[in-house]
Amino acid sequence: MAERRGGAAREDGAGFELPLLLFAGFRSLIDELHRDLAEQGHADVRPAYGYALQAVGRDGATASEIGRRLGVSKQAAGKTVEKLEGLGYVERVDDPRDGRRKLVRLTARGVDVLVRSAEGFDRLRARWAEALGADRVRAMEDDLRAMVPADALRLDAQGWFND
Repeated sequence: MAERRGGAAREDGAGFELPLLLFAGFRSLIDELHRDLAEQGHADVRPAYGYALQAVGRDGATASEIGRRLGVSKQAAGKTVEKLEGLGYVERVDDPRDGRRKLVRLTARGVDVLVRSAEGFDRLRARWAEALGADRVRAMEDDLRAMVPADALRLDAQGWFND
């Protein structure tokens, strides 16, 4: 049995601990990734920007499409696009399919930060596998996949990662 705060002993963890531990694990990965990105020339990128850059995608997207993908208004998406454009991660160009619309596209800097992020997540996962064992990390991922609804893995974390 494990001793808990307040002196109450329990065999299992308290129900509130699971989401806190999951969030703390998520937060520790994101924070470390962003420390690494800062050292690699991307000190200005924030966690929410990664979601927005993913929403832009390889082929680009309009502000309306980005807003839908993120689950935010066109205006909120537009503000994020303005920030990303000012930082050099995206550019706005005429949409070749419709001259009345502007398309948001990743710049070389935007692609670079996404590539570095993917490489960083791979390094962090490898470090967890080294510390915990590859089988345990794989089992944890499998267990989370079994417990998380199929539609839960989406970009539209509305209200979660506000600028």
